[in-house]
Amino acid sequence: MGSYASQSRVIAIDGPAASGKSSVARKLARQLGFIYVNSGAIYRAITWHLLQNRIRPDEEERISEALDSVALACVVRDSEARIVVDDVDAAEHLRDDRVNECVSRVSKLPRVREIVSEKLHDCAEGHDVVIEGRDIGSVVFPDTPYKFYIDASPEVRLQRRAAQGERDEITIRDHDDVSRAVSPLVKAKDAHLIDTSQVTVEQVVMQIMLRLEQGGLPIGDVQMINRAIGE
Repeated sequence: MGSYASQSRVIAIDGPAASGKSSVARKLARQLGFIYVNSGAIYRAITWHLLQNRIRPDEEERISEALDSVALACVVRDSEARIVVDDVDAAEHLRDDRVNECVSRVSKLPRVREIVSEKLHDCAEGHDVVIEGRDIGSVVFPDTPYKFYIDASPEVRLQRRAAQGERDEITIRDHDDVSRAVSPLVKAKDAHLIDTSQVTVEQVVMQIMLRLEQGGLPIGDVQMINRAIGE
């Protein structure tokens, strides 16, 4: 897990819950004409599949057996990657209450993280992608030169989470993400940190685009980007 042979360009967007990384990654992908990939959706699709088969998050052996036999495919629809589980698109079930309750425990399992990493590499094969998650730049695509870590103050993140109608506790999610034994949430050493607490999604996207241009990824008129950031 780590290196990849694809010639596709991968932009890694990592960060904690409610940092704004999903909104930023989706808009950035649209601006660049890249494919948007939400790694969390893959964990949620796997969790949904396990629950459908009455497999609990603590049944690690059964989970491994189930994942060895399930067909997971990455498909692109409307410029976004979707994960199809045994020919079923689980998109409408990814925010089910039971999935919300179990996904954190499922995502800790080494075998699950290994499979998700494989699927993310499949998504990037032949596509320029913006992938958001918690270990994209640090573990899944450590060789990509385009890494960003999106964060915000705990207070702002808590407000955003409440506005989204989510009931999980930010401090608990943070502890789980940071203390996870396998691929914990960590800012890659060469990732550019952006605090989204007091800026708009559009301003963050423009900051990233400017960094990408400076890093050798041609994305358009730098003067236009500079003006947009200043607005």
